[in-house]
Amino acid sequence: MSAASALTTKQLQQKLSSEKKSEHPVLLLFEIPSTRVVENQLSKYVVYEVVVMLSGSFDSSRVSVERRYSDFLRLQRLLLEEFDSTLEDVSPPPKLLSGNFCAAVLLQRRLALQDYLAKLFSTRCVRHSPLFAAFFTDAEQRGALVLLRGGQFSLALRQLEDVLALQEKLQCWQSPALRLPTLCALAVCHCDLQQHQEALDAAQRALPVARRCGLRSHRAALLRLLMDLSYRLGLPGARLQDELQGLQDQPPTLKYDPPTLKELVIQQFT
Repeated sequence: MSAASALTTKQLQQKLSSEKKSEHPVLLLFEIPSTRVVENQLSKYVVYEVVVMLSGSFDSSRVSVERRYSDFLRLQRLLLEEFDSTLEDVSPPPKLLSGNFCAAVLLQRRLALQDYLAKLFSTRCVRHSPLFAAFFTDAEQRGALVLLRGGQFSLALRQLEDVLALQEKLQCWQSPALRLPTLCALAVCHCDLQQHQEALDAAQRALPVARRCGLRSHRAALLRLLMDLSYRLGLPGARLQDELQGLQDQPPTLKYDPPTLKELVIQQFT
């Protein structure tokens, strides 16, 4: 019997999928399919819907954010401060003095901004920069934190899930710590909504990241939360207790009254 025939169907599918991914590296694709005009007493401006997709595989999670032209300009300014001459040939379309709301102009600008994001991603230093990831997630993450602090946990949860979906698309080119604040915030929201299993799942995903990045305060807070959730769900927690004790025994000694996970989440953006 050959090695291939000895594989189960599932193993064979996984092998073929792995080979396919190695032949076709995953890339990010950007689409700006629509715009909307926002008008109030003080101003009138255009908002662009930005969709982020993964290439090379079926991307079932369609996640989009809305950004103004000024957001693209701010991103360019921050990147120029960081990388200077590397981006001398990459820039967003120029600012217009008139005709901003004309349908033909909006179409042209949508395509130009789409091309701008693609060029940024093709620049290695940019796609690995936290500034690039923050462009797609920071506003929504901060908005979710405002909701969380206001006790609107269900609304915060929905927003955080979208943020996490975007971060998972970006994670191949970013620090492992990128998702940690979001996972911690998700765990906090689920806890406050008494969704203990979902809180456990989020905290379990966050803990390895905290370990890998050497974030002791987050690691300790996650361990304490996981111990509490394990008790509530009737799960064993001795290994969590041992890990927390070992962490507390390491110099420098952790504070006697260390911050909770919710406090750490709130501190992250204040």
